[in-house]
Amino acid sequence: MSPDGLGPRRLVVLRHGETTHNAAGIWQGQLDSPLSELGEQQAAAVGPALAPLRPSRVVTSDLQRARRTGESVARACGVPLVEDARFREIHAGAWQGLTNAQVTERWPEERAAVLRGEDVPRGGDGESMADVVARVGEGLQALVGSMAAGECVVVSTHGAAGRAAVAWLLGLEQELAWRVLGSLGNCHWAELVEGRRGWRLQAWNASSGAPSRPGTSPP
Repeated sequence: MSPDGLGPRRLVVLRHGETTHNAAGIWQGQLDSPLSELGEQQAAAVGPALAPLRPSRVVTSDLQRARRTGESVARACGVPLVEDARFREIHAGAWQGLTNAQVTERWPEERAAVLRGEDVPRGGDGESMADVVARVGEGLQALVGSMAAGECVVVSTHGAAGRAAVAWLLGLEQELAWRVLGSLGNCHWAELVEGRRGWRLQAWNASSGAPSRPGTSPP
């Protein structure tokens, strides 16, 4: 409990519901793919699931899959929704719109490097994780600076961008975060609580319990 009695500040980093591209195993990156039927069900369930945390606002990536998911939380909690493009997914360059098999066939060395946790630009002219960390960190710095004591804010974002955000808040190197945390499932979230010496991870890959497909999908 903070000295003013309002409790610690909290951030919920939420990945969007399943998209049609997720379901097909396609790299979407910053393609504006819609939620699948299952993703719509997940998004509908996540708002009521997060309501007990009493968020005061939702900040969302401007891509429709994150916005639709964030809208569920904002609606269930009766709070405003604000877009911030800094919380977009990693830009996957020429990989966007291709399946994992196609990416592996055409860029075998680069794909193998990503699977080893190495930070290489995706799809040749796309972003590296360092690029994502830089813009997501800028967005988080502004957001945290605006948060009042005891406030809880939900950030509706994406898989790679969400892990980058959590790692930035915890002060983890991205390679360590990739190895230790792994991926956020669709419509799963991380809860972070601010302590005396910085942010700590309260929950990882929490969910509403709505159905989801096993395994992970490309960003």
